[in-house]
Parts: sequence; structure tokens; C-alpha cells
Amino acid sequence: MTISDLPRTIETIFRIERVRLIASLARMVRDVGLAEELAQDAFVTALSEWPKTGIPANPGAWLNAAARRRAIDLLRRRRMLDRKHAEIGRDLTEEDHSGFEAIEAAMDDEVGDELLSLIFVACHPILTPEARVALTLRLIGGLTTEEIARAYLASEATIAQRIVRAKRTLGKAGLSFEVPRGRERQERLSSVLAVIYLIFNEGYSATSGGTLTRPVLCAEAQRLARILAGLAPEEPEILGLLALVEIQASRLAARIGQDGLPIPLTEQNRGRWDRLLIRRGLLALGRAQTLGGAPGPYVLQAALAACHARAPRAEDTDWARIAGIYDLLRHVMPSPVVDLNRAVAHSMAFGPEAGLRLLDEIDPATLAHYAPLPAARGDFLFRAGRLPEARGQFELAASLSCNERERAYLLARAGACTRRMDEFDRQESP
Repeated sequence: MTISDLPRTIETIFRIERVRLIASLARMVRDVGLAEELAQDAFVTALSEWPKTGIPANPGAWLNAAARRRAIDLLRRRRMLDRKHAEIGRDLTEEDHSGFEAIEAAMDDEVGDELLSLIFVACHPILTPEARVALTLRLIGGLTTEEIARAYLASEATIAQRIVRAKRTLGKAGLSFEVPRGRERQERLSSVLAVIYLIFNEGYSATSGGTLTRPVLCAEAQRLARILAGLAPEEPEILGLLALVEIQASRLAARIGQDGLPIPLTEQNRGRWDRLLIRRGLLALGRAQTLGGAPGPYVLQAALAACHARAPRAEDTDWARIAGIYDLLRHVMPSPVVDLNRAVAHSMAFGPEAGLRLLDEIDPATLAHYAPLPAARGDFLFRAGRLPEARGQFELAASLSCNERERAYLLARAGACTRRMDEFDRQESP
């Protein structure tokens, strides 16, 4: 390795160790903002020391020790002479006597809980959903503020402000940086899973901008789900989420045509689906189902995705089974969006009129500005041969969409209604 390559190597090592380091420090100082600063200080120290001494055998332990000593100095200056301070002081003495071996052992023993606790803190319900997403991508995902802003088409200042406010809110709340247990863990888990799925959904179906997908966000959500599943492998809903994002992500390459417009699921080239991701997703789903108990919302949604993944051709899809799973899901996770998707499934299984009847049961006020609702109604009406009504619904959906590609697709479908109507008129004219 040349001297010019060393800074890049150190930066790569820091990126690998960063999340573990912040997790360990956050549990120690109980402040995610301070933990991130201490981790960065350790990186700066490594940039200064390692070119002179060489990269240590265990760089993670070295960074941890450097950050811990810096933390202890700060705590001492702040006169934090409480029980925790005394424990930290004893830890420092032990580290001085036993070297990095003791630190490595401590990291190996606690890193799972430390990282898991950081995830639970970053996704805490006291934060707004937007703040949870930004903080999770920053702390756990390791994305820069600029990268998060670019992924969400927001200004860097807006994202930075969300992250700063989130850290301040967590600091004022005086939270325990421990993995919650029992009922509290289950309650908090739903927030953690929701954040990861929010990140994935924004990547899978971008809500605004000029592209339909943002693969970087999908990849981050998959990585976060894999980390979570590795730390808590006995949680069915975590495995369900992992299965869901893996299977959904398998379709990314087939979702967009050469013209940049979306390709409906039933028209996608399934040869372009990523079979490795499908196998991984089905494996995670199988593990979740073997754990037993009533299936939760993510396990059920993964089961829906699996129905599509297992069908070699669109016409082989078991829509009746999908409709049945949606019947279960609406009781486990009541939501007008679930009811909308249930209507789509029933329309495919039992005909467009069945879908229209279910759409009529949804309170329109709950999805008043949600483009997929009139888009679905337009599709059902188109398949039922009610073309003028279908065109109006596609045009309404296009007016509600904030995504340029989706809007173009919906207007194209409205145009298809007009062409079909013109064809009928020509056939009927003498």
C-alpha cells in the first residue's frame, strides 16, 4: 500500500466500523449527537496516528478505545461524577492494564444489543416519521446529509435541520439506550419496521421527481432489514419485512420500460426479476412462518409478494389466494390503502365489477388526494368496457400525481381510452 492510498483505506475502515462505534458510544454517553462527534474525532485521530504507526491489527478496537478516552475526558470536564462515570473510570483503568483485548471482548459481547438499541432510538416514536427516516439513514445507513437530500429530492439544509432537531429531541427526552423488552419492545418494533419500509417504499415508488424509482433507498432499506434480522432472528415480523423488501426489490429492473414509464406487474418480463433476491425473500418468509403464531402485517404482505414471485407467468398468478390474504390483512392492519389493494386483488380474481364494488365501500375522504385510487378505478372501468368513465378517472389520477413518469403513464392510459372509443365509433359507423 502506498502512502497516498492510506487515507482512503482509513476512510474505508471507518465506514465499516462507524455504526458499531456510534452504537457503543451512544450507550455509553446516552447522546446520539455526541456519539457521532466522538466517532468522527476517533477517525481524525486515526488519520493522524496510523500513517506513523501503521494500521492496527484490530482497527475497530483501536477506534473504540480512542473514542472512549475522548468521551471520558469530556465527561470528566462536565463533572459528571455519578455512578455511570465511576463505571467508565473503572473501565478505563481496566483498559489501561489489559489493552485492546478487553475492549474487543466487550465489543463482541455487546455489539448486537448496542446496535439494536441504536436502531430503536433512531426510530423512536417521539420523532416525526420524516425525522426518523433521516436520522436512521444518517446513523445506521451512514449516508451523508447530501446523499439523503438527493435521495428525497429535498434541500440539504432541510435534511440537516431534521437530523439536528431529532438529535436534540432525543437528548432532551433522556431516553434509556437499551433494547426495550417485552411489550415495550413489540410496541417500539412497529415504529422501527415502519421506518425501514418507508425508506424502501420511497425507493420503490418515488412520490415525486422525474424518476419512478430510487434504487439507493431500496438498497439501504434491504441492508437495514438484513442487519435487524441478524440481530433479532426470532422476530417473525422482522423476517417478514426482510422477505417483503427482498422480493419487492427483485422486480426493480423490470418495472420501468425503455421510455421511462412504469410497466404494470402483470406485463413485466419476469425473466428480468432477480431470482437470487426472490430465493432470499422466500427463505426469510419460510423462517418467519415456522416461528408460529398469528401472522402479522409484514408476514402477510411478504406472503402476498411471494404469490407473485412463485408464478412463472402473470396468468399463473393465484389471485384468489391473494384476495384471501388481503381479507386477512385488512383485519390485522386496517387501512384505506390496504382496502384499495384488496379491491385490486378481488378485481383480478373475480372481475372488475367486484373491484368496483369494494372501491365504493372506501370512504373517498380518506384517499381524497391519493392518485392510486382513481387510477385503480380507471383500470377497473377500462376492463369493464366503460371507457368514458375510465378516461376521466385516469385524467384525475394524473392530476393528483407528483411523479412526472407516473403522470405520463396515467395520461397515456387516458389516451388509450380515447383511441379505443374512436375505434368503436369507426366500427359502428356505416
